[in-house]
Amino acid sequence: MDSAFLTAAARFPPGPLIGLDLGTKTIGVAVSNPERNLASPVTTIKRSKFTADATELLRLATERRAAGLVMGLPLNMDGTEGPRAQSARAFVRNLSRHSDLPVAFWDERLSTAAAERELIALDTKRAKRARIIDAHAAAHILQGALDRLRAAGQREA
Repeated sequence: MDSAFLTAAARFPPGPLIGLDLGTKTIGVAVSNPERNLASPVTTIKRSKFTADATELLRLATERRAAGLVMGLPLNMDGTEGPRAQSARAFVRNLSRHSDLPVAFWDERLSTAAAERELIALDTKRAKRARIIDAHAAAHILQGALDRLRAAGQREA
């Protein structure tokens, strides 16, 4: 997974990246700064039809001047791909018909749990956590990818 991510990420031109946490009901969205060292939650898109979801996602990517997308890949705990991972790959295949933005997959195991722990530590009320958890999970996914890209760049320097 790591080498596949680095190979895919090599296609990213300079600029901010968008992180995505694809769920069955929502899509969490996060963005990096242009230097790609910090990921921040942006919003949660309530899923409807694919075309509407893709339009909103691409609008956000254009608005943020995104250079690429980092899609969370929900692997099983043993590292295999199940139906949710296949769904994420299908979403990206369909999205690629609407956009030339390069996409890299990042292992998202336990990202929602990590985001939930962080929000609890910040004393975020349960109702607010429910509204913002997916965007924070997307930020967790994106930050992991950014950290890996930075580590790979430091090794190559």
